[in-house]
Amino acid sequence: MEIRAFIASLDITLPNALFALALAVFSFVAIHSLLALFRRRLDRLSEERAHRPVAEVLHKTLGRTSNLVVFATSILIGLSALDLPAPWNARVSHLWFLTLGLQLAIYLHSAIKVTARRYFQVHGGVASDSQVTIAHTLIIWVLQTSVWVIFALALLANLGINISTFVASLGIGGIAIALAVQNVLGDLFASLSIAIDKPFEVGDFISTSNTSGTVEKVGLKTTRLRASSGEQIIVSNAELLKDTVSNFKRMVTRRIVFNLRAHPDTPPSAAARVPTAVAEFIGRHEKVRFDRAHLAKYTQDYIEWEIIYTILDAEYDLYMDTQQAVILASMQMFLDLGISTAPRAQQLLLQPQADTPPLPDDARTRHPASLRSLPKGT
Repeated sequence: MEIRAFIASLDITLPNALFALALAVFSFVAIHSLLALFRRRLDRLSEERAHRPVAEVLHKTLGRTSNLVVFATSILIGLSALDLPAPWNARVSHLWFLTLGLQLAIYLHSAIKVTARRYFQVHGGVASDSQVTIAHTLIIWVLQTSVWVIFALALLANLGINISTFVASLGIGGIAIALAVQNVLGDLFASLSIAIDKPFEVGDFISTSNTSGTVEKVGLKTTRLRASSGEQIIVSNAELLKDTVSNFKRMVTRRIVFNLRAHPDTPPSAAARVPTAVAEFIGRHEKVRFDRAHLAKYTQDYIEWEIIYTILDAEYDLYMDTQQAVILASMQMFLDLGISTAPRAQQLLLQPQADTPPLPDDARTRHPASLRSLPKGT
């Protein structure tokens, strides 16, 4: 009886109610059919071209369509066909906002996760979802949380609730928390900066003014390095980014500058042959480009040549092998040209010590103890 009285108060006729029910059923079937058709089309696009990131994101996002939301949307479509009084029209409009906003938030939640993980895998060389770093996961969590917070605030505003005071309270509380944990937040944002900007990644060998090593893990607060001597070095993310970081893993070529010194009495004719000889034996090496060799210094102690060449491969073993070969060839070159690498002989001039003058009589009287240290005859 109460339900009949409620329906009677809404002034809904039977034909109108039947039409609304049929429209709701039709809407439910139509929405499901369209979603299934669209997803099949996206499957074909993904199979035809493997590298279709948009199709992949849309396919996985539509897969998160809520059946409850589809059902509620169908009911609301049916209710829109009824001649409802003004208060009920306002309530239905609020339900529309809740239903569509909820589904949109679910879509954004899924799209953020799929898009971010795909981006990190493509640009970060991550093989699978399980290997996504903590910083990447934190970025995804922050974006998803922002979506739900915005949805909740919009829903409250749509219901007529004043959210200005609530937002102000959140801002004041956020400032207080930020001041209390500013050091932790500094490392946290440094971790996000490392994840986004990628100055280095796991497996890279990096060096700073204080330390060097291979990156093992980039955490929320610290970065762990494995030093060449074997120990693990833990560095704060914020402190690490404040320093200049050299990433040797991304080195493409190596520019080598070294000097050769010889005796300053080397004949000019022999000194002039050194650059040509150096260019000849450096040019015989593979993956090496000779740049220049010049006699750069002439002093009273030595003459010096500056030699520069570039190794076209950044492999460290190749660099050491090449440098060793160049040094040995330089030694043989000096031997063949008769150039001495011995330093100029230093002459030390020794002069006899001057005789100590005799002390006056008054000095002997004032300092009798010093007479014991004087030689005989003074």
